[in-house]
Amino acid sequence: MDTNVVDPRPHYRRATEQAAALIATVEPGQLTGPTPCAEFDVRTLLSHLVGGTLRIAVVGEGGDGLAVHPFVEGVADDAWADAYDEVRERVLKAWSPDERLVAAVRVPWGEVPGHAALSGYTMELVTHTWDLAEALGHPLGLDPEPAGFALAIARRVLPDPERDADTPFAAARTAPEGSDAYGQLAAWLGREPLSRA
Repeated sequence: MDTNVVDPRPHYRRATEQAAALIATVEPGQLTGPTPCAEFDVRTLLSHLVGGTLRIAVVGEGGDGLAVHPFVEGVADDAWADAYDEVRERVLKAWSPDERLVAAVRVPWGEVPGHAALSGYTMELVTHTWDLAEALGHPLGLDPEPAGFALAIARRVLPDPERDADTPFAAARTAPEGSDAYGQLAAWLGREPLSRA
């Protein structure tokens, strides 16, 4: 692998550990609550976290990730933590060989080297972890390291603050002064914190 390429696996692993800890705090009564993704309630967001993780696991295993629906169905209200842990372990195993990072893979935004695909999914996971933390009222402190990595990726792959209809993120907004890396990432991806009024 090119020595200038950052290995995303340690960042992805930390991001999955954090997501797993946060998902484990979700109570069934919170599943219908709102999230910063206006079209998702907490249950739909969890479905997408599990589905997206399954998709990048299949990509890492050499399969067609585009054949995997980015949402899962049939998970019991009290089983989201187990569902996520299962796919999380699968994706970490799939991406453990170094050759996966240089193999060409197909993801929704095109054919790219494996390291670029896993970096993109790290950005998505970290962003949705912030979404979930917002929805749950921030029951856990968030690790700044994955957010710093995700923010760098977001600024590289989405350098233009204006986004068209084909981009799955809204136009960037200005982060409040003093925002941490999560606040800056959320703002760059067009997200607004939930109003707690």
